[in-house]
Amino acid sequence: MSPESGEDVYTFKRDGVDVRYSFSFLADPKDESENRPLFVRLVDIEFSPPVPIAQVPALVPEFRPSDDPSSPSFRSNIWILLFKGRPSSQARFIIKEAGKEALEWTLAYQLFSLQGLPDPLTMKATVDRLEFSAQSIDLVTRRQRHTHDPIMNPFSKEFSQQAVAPRQPASKHIPLPKYEE
Repeated sequence: MSPESGEDVYTFKRDGVDVRYSFSFLADPKDESENRPLFVRLVDIEFSPPVPIAQVPALVPEFRPSDDPSSPSFRSNIWILLFKGRPSSQARFIIKEAGKEALEWTLAYQLFSLQGLPDPLTMKATVDRLEFSAQSIDLVTRRQRHTHDPIMNPFSKEFSQQAVAPRQPASKHIPLPKYEE
């Protein structure tokens, strides 16, 4: 299979949910042999119908998020980004990002919800898709901080025990001028 040909797709039904695995590959550009080994660059898993976040580990056995409450985790209104493990210099090989050599890359799970995620986030929120990839925590915290809100790891015991309170907006209060009468 040529890495330029796209993806390898597998579909099946698990626990009444249609699950679609899609693998994107990358060949080693330094390997000139006819049968170059391929490396998985991205795994994209889709669920139909959407499933609660809590159900994802049962549907995808390869999905093993950290249960550490301090594990780097972020959210937006439509996705959750979870990092797992230590950075790997070998992961740079599968990254297409400009300047990838200056950053450290870590295994990341990203859960997407086309319906949008509730505020506050709960494990009952539904997701349509899950991606496995390598992402940079530095890139997220420095360059993407306006779109990536830090959260407690939703797969930690502490997350389920926290009081449910609406998320505070990231914007600061704008002071109003005081006028003399």
